[in-house]
Amino acid sequence: MLDKPSICSQTGSQKNGLVHASETATVKISSAAAIAFLLSGPAWAGQSETAGFIKDSSLSILAKNYYFNTDRAGGRSNQKDWTQAFIATYESGFTQGFIGVGVDAFAYWGIKLDAGSGRTGTGNLPVGDDGDPDDEYARAGGAVKARISNTVLRYGQMSPSAPVFAQSVSRLMPQTATGFHLSSNEIDHLALEAGHFTSGTDQVNTNRDGELWATYALVTTPAVDYAGARYKATDNLSLAAYGSRFEDIWNQYYINANYIVPLSSAQALTFDFNLYRTTDNGNAKAGTIDTTAAGIQAAYKFAAHTLSLAYQQVAGDQPFDYVGFGDTGRSGGSIFLPNSVQYSDFNGPGEKSWQLRYDLNMTGYGIPGLTLMIRHLRGQDIDGTHVIQGAYANKYGDDDKEFETDAEARYVVQSGPAKDLSMRLRLAWHRGDASTGGDQDQVRVITEYPFDIF
Repeated sequence: MLDKPSICSQTGSQKNGLVHASETATVKISSAAAIAFLLSGPAWAGQSETAGFIKDSSLSILAKNYYFNTDRAGGRSNQKDWTQAFIATYESGFTQGFIGVGVDAFAYWGIKLDAGSGRTGTGNLPVGDDGDPDDEYARAGGAVKARISNTVLRYGQMSPSAPVFAQSVSRLMPQTATGFHLSSNEIDHLALEAGHFTSGTDQVNTNRDGELWATYALVTTPAVDYAGARYKATDNLSLAAYGSRFEDIWNQYYINANYIVPLSSAQALTFDFNLYRTTDNGNAKAGTIDTTAAGIQAAYKFAAHTLSLAYQQVAGDQPFDYVGFGDTGRSGGSIFLPNSVQYSDFNGPGEKSWQLRYDLNMTGYGIPGLTLMIRHLRGQDIDGTHVIQGAYANKYGDDDKEFETDAEARYVVQSGPAKDLSMRLRLAWHRGDASTGGDQDQVRVITEYPFDIF
Protein backbone atom coordinates (compact mmCIF):
# COMPACT_ATOMS: atom_id res chain seq x y z
CA MET A 1 0.00 0.00 0.00
CA LEU A 2 -0.02 5.29 -0.86
CA ASP A 3 2.38 17.99 2.12
CA LYS A 4 0.14 20.09 1.87
CA PRO A 5 -3.60 20.17 1.71
CA SER A 6 -3.77 22.60 -1.23
CA ILE A 7 -7.16 23.00 -2.56
CA CYS A 8 -9.47 25.84 -3.15
CA SER A 9 -9.10 29.59 -3.05
CA GLN A 10 -11.94 32.09 -3.28
CA THR A 11 -12.01 34.74 -5.97
CA GLY A 12 -14.17 37.67 -6.89
CA SER A 13 -14.51 39.14 -3.41
CA GLN A 14 -15.73 42.73 -3.14
CA LYS A 15 -13.12 45.29 -2.18
CA ASN A 16 -13.55 46.26 1.50
CA GLY A 17 -16.84 44.33 1.48
CA LEU A 18 -18.67 47.23 -0.25
CA VAL A 19 -20.71 47.58 -3.45
CA HIS A 20 -21.26 51.19 -4.54
CA ALA A 21 -24.72 52.37 -5.59
CA SER A 22 -23.58 53.05 -9.14
CA GLU A 23 -22.68 49.36 -9.45
CA THR A 24 -26.06 48.00 -8.29
CA ALA A 25 -27.65 47.79 -11.74
CA THR A 26 -24.57 46.10 -13.13
CA VAL A 27 -24.60 43.56 -10.31
CA LYS A 28 -28.27 42.74 -10.91
CA ILE A 29 -27.76 42.38 -14.66
CA SER A 30 -24.66 40.23 -14.12
CA SER A 31 -26.52 38.00 -11.67
CA ALA A 32 -29.38 37.51 -14.10
CA ALA A 33 -26.94 36.75 -16.89
CA ALA A 34 -25.10 34.24 -14.70
CA ILE A 35 -28.34 32.43 -13.85
CA ALA A 36 -29.34 32.33 -17.51
CA PHE A 37 -25.91 30.97 -18.41
CA LEU A 38 -26.12 28.23 -15.78
CA LEU A 39 -29.57 27.19 -16.92
CA SER A 40 -28.48 26.96 -20.54
CA GLY A 41 -24.82 26.10 -20.06
CA PRO A 42 -22.71 23.02 -19.36
CA ALA A 43 -24.12 22.16 -15.93
CA TRP A 44 -27.75 22.07 -17.11
CA ALA A 45 -26.80 20.41 -20.39
CA GLY A 46 -24.89 17.70 -18.56
CA GLN A 47 -27.85 16.95 -16.33
CA SER A 48 -30.39 16.93 -19.14
CA GLU A 49 -28.33 14.43 -21.11
CA THR A 50 -28.48 11.82 -18.36
CA ALA A 51 -30.68 8.81 -18.98
CA GLY A 52 -32.28 9.29 -15.58
CA PHE A 53 -32.54 7.77 -12.11
CA ILE A 54 -33.64 4.31 -13.30
CA LYS A 55 -32.02 3.98 -16.72
CA ASP A 56 -28.56 4.86 -15.43
CA SER A 57 -28.89 2.50 -12.46
CA SER A 58 -26.67 -0.53 -11.94
CA LEU A 59 -26.79 -3.50 -9.58
CA SER A 60 -23.95 -5.98 -9.13
CA ILE A 61 -23.22 -8.84 -6.74
CA LEU A 62 -19.74 -10.06 -5.87
CA ALA A 63 -19.49 -13.65 -4.61
CA LYS A 64 -16.31 -13.83 -2.54
CA ASN A 65 -14.82 -16.96 -0.98
CA TYR A 66 -11.98 -16.44 1.50
CA TYR A 67 -9.65 -18.92 3.22
CA PHE A 68 -7.39 -17.27 5.81
CA ASN A 69 -4.72 -19.03 7.90
CA THR A 70 -2.05 -17.44 10.09
CA ASP A 71 0.38 -19.73 11.92
CA ARG A 72 1.88 -17.74 14.81
CA ALA A 73 4.92 -18.62 16.87
CA GLY A 74 5.67 -17.84 20.52
CA GLY A 75 2.78 -19.81 22.03
CA ARG A 76 0.12 -17.60 20.47
CA SER A 77 -3.01 -19.19 19.06
CA ASN A 78 -3.27 -19.49 15.30
CA GLN A 79 -5.91 -17.60 13.32
CA LYS A 80 -7.88 -19.56 10.78
CA ASP A 81 -11.27 -19.53 9.04
CA TRP A 82 -13.01 -20.17 5.75
CA THR A 83 -15.82 -17.82 4.79
CA GLN A 84 -18.19 -16.86 2.00
CA ALA A 85 -19.61 -13.41 1.25
CA PHE A 86 -22.18 -11.94 -1.10
CA ILE A 87 -21.65 -8.21 -1.62
CA ALA A 88 -24.44 -6.39 -3.45
CA THR A 89 -23.86 -2.84 -4.70
CA TYR A 90 -26.54 -0.60 -6.20
CA GLU A 91 -25.87 2.77 -7.85
CA SER A 92 -28.74 4.81 -9.22
CA GLY A 93 -28.48 7.35 -11.97
CA PHE A 94 -29.32 11.00 -11.38
CA THR A 95 -32.68 12.61 -11.98
CA GLN A 96 -32.75 15.04 -14.86
CA GLY A 97 -32.71 18.75 -14.19
CA PHE A 98 -30.30 21.39 -13.00
CA ILE A 99 -29.72 19.43 -9.78
CA GLY A 100 -29.76 15.67 -10.19
CA VAL A 101 -30.38 13.45 -7.19
CA GLY A 102 -29.82 9.75 -6.67
CA VAL A 103 -28.94 7.06 -4.18
CA ASP A 104 -26.22 4.45 -3.65
CA ALA A 105 -26.84 1.37 -1.53
CA PHE A 106 -25.14 -1.84 -0.45
CA ALA A 107 -26.00 -5.11 1.28
CA TYR A 108 -23.41 -7.53 2.68
CA TRP A 109 -23.93 -11.11 3.82
CA GLY A 110 -21.12 -13.16 5.35
CA ILE A 111 -21.28 -16.88 6.10
CA LYS A 112 -19.01 -19.09 8.19
CA LEU A 113 -17.92 -22.20 6.33
CA ASP A 114 -15.30 -23.33 8.84
CA ALA A 115 -14.02 -21.61 11.99
CA GLY A 116 -13.52 -22.34 15.67
CA SER A 117 -13.25 -20.58 19.01
CA GLY A 118 -9.53 -21.22 19.29
CA ARG A 119 -8.72 -19.70 15.92
CA THR A 120 -10.43 -16.28 15.98
CA GLY A 121 -8.98 -12.89 15.15
CA THR A 122 -8.77 -13.09 11.37
CA GLY A 123 -11.04 -10.08 10.84
CA ASN A 124 -13.41 -12.09 8.65
CA LEU A 125 -16.05 -13.12 11.20
CA PRO A 126 -17.58 -11.45 14.27
CA VAL A 127 -17.02 -13.27 17.53
CA GLY A 128 -19.83 -13.78 20.07
CA ASP A 129 -19.67 -13.37 23.83
CA ASP A 130 -19.05 -17.12 24.12
CA GLY A 131 -15.84 -16.78 22.10
CA ASP A 132 -17.22 -18.62 19.07
CA PRO A 133 -17.32 -17.06 15.59
CA ASP A 134 -20.85 -16.23 14.42
CA ASP A 135 -22.38 -18.50 11.80
CA GLU A 136 -23.40 -15.53 9.66
CA TYR A 137 -23.78 -11.78 9.74
CA ALA A 138 -25.22 -9.11 7.47
CA ARG A 139 -25.55 -5.38 7.13
CA ALA A 140 -26.90 -2.86 4.67
CA GLY A 141 -26.70 0.86 4.15
CA GLY A 142 -26.34 3.58 1.61
CA ALA A 143 -25.98 7.23 0.77
CA VAL A 144 -28.02 9.91 -0.95
CA LYS A 145 -26.30 12.01 -3.59
CA ALA A 146 -26.83 15.22 -5.54
CA ARG A 147 -25.03 16.40 -8.66
CA ILE A 148 -24.54 19.70 -10.43
CA SER A 149 -22.51 19.39 -13.60
CA ASN A 150 -19.51 17.20 -12.64
CA THR A 151 -19.67 17.89 -8.90
CA VAL A 152 -21.30 15.33 -6.61
CA LEU A 153 -22.19 15.61 -2.90
CA ARG A 154 -22.98 12.44 -0.96
CA TYR A 155 -24.19 11.81 2.57
CA GLY A 156 -24.45 8.43 4.26
CA GLN A 157 -22.37 5.28 4.51
CA MET A 158 -19.53 5.09 2.00
CA SER A 159 -16.21 3.38 1.37
CA PRO A 160 -13.68 6.25 1.17
CA SER A 161 -10.36 5.80 -0.61
CA ALA A 162 -8.35 8.99 0.02
CA PRO A 163 -4.65 8.59 0.97
CA VAL A 164 -5.39 10.18 4.37
CA PHE A 165 -8.72 8.42 4.99
CA ALA A 166 -9.31 5.09 3.28
CA GLN A 167 -11.15 1.86 3.96
CA SER A 168 -9.43 -1.51 3.92
CA VAL A 169 -10.37 -4.23 1.41
CA SER A 170 -8.00 -6.87 2.80
CA ARG A 171 -10.65 -9.05 4.48
CA LEU A 172 -13.95 -10.69 3.56
CA MET A 173 -16.03 -7.50 3.83
CA PRO A 174 -15.20 -3.86 3.10
CA GLN A 175 -15.21 -1.18 5.77
CA THR A 176 -17.50 1.86 5.62
CA ALA A 177 -17.65 5.34 7.16
CA THR A 178 -20.63 7.64 7.71
CA GLY A 179 -20.50 11.30 6.76
CA PHE A 180 -20.31 13.74 3.85
CA HIS A 181 -18.20 13.41 0.72
CA LEU A 182 -17.79 15.98 -2.06
CA SER A 183 -16.07 15.22 -5.37
CA SER A 184 -15.56 17.52 -8.34
CA ASN A 185 -14.18 16.97 -11.84
CA GLU A 186 -15.06 20.31 -13.42
CA ILE A 187 -11.54 20.96 -14.70
CA ASP A 188 -9.88 18.59 -17.16
CA HIS A 189 -7.25 16.37 -15.56
CA LEU A 190 -8.01 17.74 -12.05
CA ALA A 191 -10.02 15.79 -9.47
CA LEU A 192 -10.93 17.45 -6.17
CA GLU A 193 -12.50 15.81 -3.13
CA ALA A 194 -13.32 16.60 0.48
CA GLY A 195 -14.91 14.64 3.32
CA HIS A 196 -16.32 15.00 6.81
CA PHE A 197 -16.92 11.71 8.64
CA THR A 198 -18.11 11.03 12.17
CA SER A 199 -18.32 7.23 12.50
CA GLY A 200 -17.02 4.02 10.98
CA THR A 201 -17.87 0.34 10.62
CA ASP A 202 -15.21 -2.36 10.46
CA GLN A 203 -15.28 -5.60 8.49
CA VAL A 204 -16.97 -7.74 11.14
CA ASN A 205 -19.37 -5.31 12.76
CA THR A 206 -22.93 -4.34 11.87
CA ASN A 207 -22.98 -1.12 13.91
CA ARG A 208 -23.10 1.89 11.57
CA ASP A 209 -22.21 4.24 14.47
CA GLY A 210 -18.84 2.70 15.35
CA GLU A 211 -15.76 4.69 16.18
CA LEU A 212 -12.99 6.31 14.14
CA TRP A 213 -9.56 5.50 15.54
CA ALA A 214 -5.86 6.16 15.39
CA THR A 215 -4.96 2.53 14.70
CA TYR A 216 -1.65 2.18 16.55
CA ALA A 217 -2.43 4.69 19.30
CA LEU A 218 -5.80 3.03 20.02
CA VAL A 219 -7.54 6.34 20.75
CA THR A 220 -10.74 7.59 19.10
CA THR A 221 -11.68 10.83 17.39
CA PRO A 222 -15.21 12.26 17.08
CA ALA A 223 -14.65 13.53 13.54
CA VAL A 224 -12.29 13.40 10.58
CA ASP A 225 -12.08 16.10 7.91
CA TYR A 226 -9.96 15.97 4.80
CA ALA A 227 -9.52 17.58 1.38
CA GLY A 228 -7.28 16.85 -1.55
CA ALA A 229 -6.56 17.02 -5.24
CA ARG A 230 -5.22 14.73 -7.92
CA TYR A 231 -3.78 16.29 -11.08
CA LYS A 232 -2.68 14.59 -14.29
CA ALA A 233 -0.06 17.08 -15.46
CA THR A 234 0.93 15.12 -18.56
CA ASP A 235 0.35 11.65 -19.97
CA ASN A 236 3.33 10.50 -17.92
CA LEU A 237 3.19 12.65 -14.77
CA SER A 238 0.49 12.66 -12.08
CA LEU A 239 0.50 14.56 -8.79
CA ALA A 240 -1.60 14.47 -5.61
CA ALA A 241 -1.84 16.50 -2.40
CA TYR A 242 -4.10 15.90 0.61
CA GLY A 243 -4.59 17.15 4.14
CA SER A 244 -6.63 15.72 7.01
CA ARG A 245 -7.60 16.57 10.57
CA PHE A 246 -8.36 13.90 13.15
CA GLU A 247 -9.97 16.02 15.85
CA ASP A 248 -7.86 16.12 19.05
CA ILE A 249 -5.34 13.62 17.63
CA TRP A 250 -3.42 14.82 14.57
CA ASN A 251 -3.13 16.88 11.42
CA GLN A 252 -1.79 14.81 8.54
CA TYR A 253 -0.58 15.93 5.10
CA TYR A 254 0.28 13.85 2.05
CA ILE A 255 1.94 14.41 -1.32
CA ASN A 256 2.53 12.01 -4.21
CA ALA A 257 4.28 12.17 -7.56
CA ASN A 258 4.21 9.41 -10.16
CA TYR A 259 6.30 9.64 -13.32
CA ILE A 260 6.55 7.15 -16.19
CA VAL A 261 9.49 7.18 -18.61
CA PRO A 262 8.73 5.15 -21.78
CA LEU A 263 11.88 3.58 -23.14
CA SER A 264 10.39 1.60 -26.02
CA SER A 265 7.16 -0.16 -26.93
CA ALA A 266 8.04 -2.93 -24.46
CA GLN A 267 10.07 -1.08 -21.82
CA ALA A 268 9.36 1.66 -19.29
CA LEU A 269 10.62 3.11 -16.04
CA THR A 270 8.17 4.22 -13.33
CA PHE A 271 9.05 6.36 -10.32
CA ASP A 272 6.59 6.81 -7.45
CA PHE A 273 7.14 9.06 -4.43
CA ASN A 274 4.90 9.29 -1.35
CA LEU A 275 5.31 11.45 1.74
CA TYR A 276 3.23 11.89 4.91
CA ARG A 277 3.72 14.54 7.57
CA THR A 278 1.83 14.09 10.88
CA THR A 279 1.68 16.41 13.90
CA ASP A 280 -0.57 16.36 16.97
CA ASN A 281 -3.49 18.79 17.36
CA GLY A 282 -6.09 19.89 19.91
CA ASN A 283 -6.07 17.84 23.09
CA ALA A 284 -3.44 15.48 21.60
CA LYS A 285 -5.19 12.34 22.85
CA ALA A 286 -2.40 10.16 21.45
CA GLY A 287 0.32 12.34 22.94
CA THR A 288 3.00 14.22 21.06
CA ILE A 289 3.21 13.34 17.36
CA ASP A 290 5.96 14.65 15.09
CA THR A 291 6.48 12.15 12.30
CA THR A 292 7.48 12.21 8.65
CA ALA A 293 7.10 9.01 6.61
CA ALA A 294 8.34 8.79 3.04
CA GLY A 295 8.80 6.12 0.42
CA ILE A 296 10.14 6.00 -3.11
CA GLN A 297 9.74 3.13 -5.55
CA ALA A 298 11.34 2.61 -8.95
CA ALA A 299 10.08 -0.05 -11.35
CA TYR A 300 11.60 -1.25 -14.62
CA LYS A 301 9.17 -3.01 -16.96
CA PHE A 302 10.53 -5.04 -19.83
CA ALA A 303 8.17 -7.21 -21.86
CA ALA A 304 6.33 -9.47 -19.39
CA HIS A 305 8.66 -8.68 -16.49
CA THR A 306 8.69 -5.90 -13.90
CA LEU A 307 11.51 -5.44 -11.42
CA SER A 308 10.94 -2.96 -8.55
CA LEU A 309 13.06 -1.50 -5.78
CA ALA A 310 11.61 0.57 -2.91
CA TYR A 311 12.98 2.43 0.08
CA GLN A 312 10.87 3.70 2.98
CA GLN A 313 11.78 5.62 6.13
CA VAL A 314 9.89 6.89 9.18
CA ALA A 315 11.50 9.94 10.80
CA GLY A 316 10.24 10.57 14.33
CA ASP A 317 9.85 9.01 17.75
CA GLN A 318 6.33 7.73 17.00
CA PRO A 319 5.23 5.19 14.38
CA PHE A 320 3.45 6.35 11.26
CA ASP A 321 -0.21 5.94 12.23
CA TYR A 322 -3.43 5.98 10.22
CA VAL A 323 -7.18 5.53 10.53
CA GLY A 324 -8.99 2.56 12.05
CA PHE A 325 -12.72 1.81 11.78
CA GLY A 326 -15.43 0.34 13.98
CA ASP A 327 -15.87 -0.74 17.56
CA THR A 328 -12.51 -2.51 17.68
CA GLY A 329 -10.38 -0.04 15.69
CA ARG A 330 -9.42 -2.40 12.88
CA SER A 331 -6.90 -0.71 10.63
CA GLY A 332 -8.05 1.02 7.48
CA GLY A 333 -6.17 1.44 4.24
CA SER A 334 -4.81 5.00 4.32
CA ILE A 335 -1.14 4.09 4.21
CA PHE A 336 -0.06 4.65 0.62
CA LEU A 337 3.58 3.78 1.28
CA PRO A 338 5.43 1.21 -0.84
CA ASN A 339 6.46 -1.07 2.02
CA SER A 340 2.99 -1.49 3.50
CA VAL A 341 2.46 -5.06 2.32
CA GLN A 342 0.52 -8.21 3.14
CA TYR A 343 1.34 -8.40 6.84
CA SER A 344 3.58 -5.57 8.01
CA ASP A 345 3.47 -1.83 7.32
CA PHE A 346 7.17 -1.32 8.15
CA ASN A 347 6.07 1.88 9.89
CA GLY A 348 7.79 1.72 13.29
CA PRO A 349 9.41 4.83 14.82
CA GLY A 350 12.69 5.53 13.04
CA GLU A 351 12.28 2.44 10.86
CA LYS A 352 14.23 2.20 7.61
CA SER A 353 13.12 -0.49 5.15
CA TRP A 354 13.78 -1.59 1.61
CA GLN A 355 11.94 -3.89 -0.78
CA LEU A 356 12.91 -5.90 -3.83
CA ARG A 357 10.01 -7.13 -5.97
CA TYR A 358 9.52 -9.10 -9.18
CA ASP A 359 6.28 -9.40 -11.20
CA LEU A 360 5.61 -11.66 -14.16
CA ASN A 361 2.64 -11.38 -16.53
CA MET A 362 2.15 -14.78 -18.12
CA THR A 363 0.20 -13.38 -21.07
CA GLY A 364 3.51 -13.11 -22.88
CA TYR A 365 4.00 -16.84 -22.36
CA GLY A 366 0.62 -17.93 -23.68
CA ILE A 367 -1.37 -17.88 -20.40
CA PRO A 368 -3.44 -14.68 -20.45
CA GLY A 369 -4.95 -13.75 -17.08
CA LEU A 370 -2.19 -15.29 -14.95
CA THR A 371 0.16 -13.02 -12.98
CA LEU A 372 2.86 -13.93 -10.47
CA MET A 373 4.67 -11.84 -7.86
CA ILE A 374 7.39 -12.29 -5.24
CA ARG A 375 8.95 -9.67 -2.95
CA HIS A 376 11.29 -9.44 0.02
CA LEU A 377 11.43 -6.62 2.59
CA ARG A 378 13.74 -5.80 5.50
CA GLY A 379 13.26 -3.17 8.20
CA GLN A 380 15.70 -2.01 10.87
CA ASP A 381 16.60 0.79 13.34
CA ILE A 382 13.17 0.75 15.00
CA ASP A 383 13.47 2.78 18.20
CA GLY A 384 10.47 3.69 20.34
CA THR A 385 12.30 4.32 23.60
CA HIS A 386 12.23 8.12 23.27
CA VAL A 387 8.48 8.14 24.00
CA ILE A 388 7.91 7.77 27.72
CA GLN A 389 4.35 9.11 27.89
CA GLY A 390 1.33 8.97 25.62
CA ALA A 391 -0.34 6.29 23.54
CA TYR A 392 2.85 5.17 21.77
CA ALA A 393 4.93 4.61 24.91
CA ASN A 394 6.39 1.16 25.63
CA LYS A 395 5.32 -0.33 22.28
CA TYR A 396 8.77 -0.63 20.68
CA GLY A 397 12.31 -1.49 21.72
CA ASP A 398 15.51 0.39 20.94
CA ASP A 399 16.81 -1.70 18.02
CA ASP A 400 13.92 -3.73 16.69
CA LYS A 401 14.06 -5.41 13.28
CA GLU A 402 11.77 -7.30 10.93
CA PHE A 403 11.68 -8.90 7.51
CA GLU A 404 8.95 -10.32 5.31
CA THR A 405 8.73 -12.36 2.13
CA ASP A 406 5.51 -12.45 0.10
CA ALA A 407 4.48 -14.49 -2.91
CA GLU A 408 1.29 -14.26 -4.94
CA ALA A 409 -0.38 -15.94 -7.91
CA ARG A 410 -3.59 -14.61 -9.48
CA TYR A 411 -5.60 -15.92 -12.39
CA VAL A 412 -8.61 -14.27 -14.04
CA VAL A 413 -10.71 -16.36 -16.44
CA GLN A 414 -10.70 -14.58 -19.79
CA SER A 415 -13.73 -16.04 -21.58
CA GLY A 416 -16.59 -18.52 -21.39
CA PRO A 417 -19.31 -18.96 -18.74
CA ALA A 418 -16.85 -18.24 -15.91
CA LYS A 419 -15.42 -15.08 -17.49
CA ASP A 420 -14.01 -12.62 -14.87
CA LEU A 421 -13.81 -15.30 -12.17
CA SER A 422 -10.60 -14.57 -10.27
CA MET A 423 -8.56 -16.89 -8.06
CA ARG A 424 -5.78 -15.54 -5.87
CA LEU A 425 -3.19 -17.23 -3.67
CA ARG A 426 -1.30 -14.98 -1.22
CA LEU A 427 1.56 -16.19 0.98
CA ALA A 428 3.55 -14.27 3.59
CA TRP A 429 6.43 -15.18 5.91
CA HIS A 430 7.17 -12.56 8.56
CA ARG A 431 9.97 -12.62 11.13
CA GLY A 432 10.72 -9.90 13.66
CA ASP A 433 10.66 -8.60 17.19
CA ALA A 434 7.44 -8.62 19.20
CA SER A 435 6.76 -4.95 18.41
CA THR A 436 6.51 -5.79 14.69
CA GLY A 437 4.19 -8.78 15.14
CA GLY A 438 6.77 -11.48 15.79
CA ASP A 439 7.12 -14.64 13.73
CA GLN A 440 4.18 -15.82 11.66
CA ASP A 441 3.33 -17.46 8.35
CA GLN A 442 0.17 -16.59 6.47
CA VAL A 443 -1.86 -18.19 3.68
CA ARG A 444 -4.82 -16.54 1.97
CA VAL A 445 -6.87 -18.03 -0.86
CA ILE A 446 -9.43 -15.63 -2.34
CA THR A 447 -11.94 -16.39 -5.08
CA GLU A 448 -14.17 -13.67 -6.51
CA TYR A 449 -16.93 -13.89 -9.10
CA PRO A 450 -18.84 -10.75 -10.11
CA PHE A 451 -22.45 -10.81 -11.34
CA ASP A 452 -23.83 -7.79 -13.18
CA ILE A 453 -27.60 -7.90 -12.61
CA PHE A 454 -28.29 -4.75 -14.65
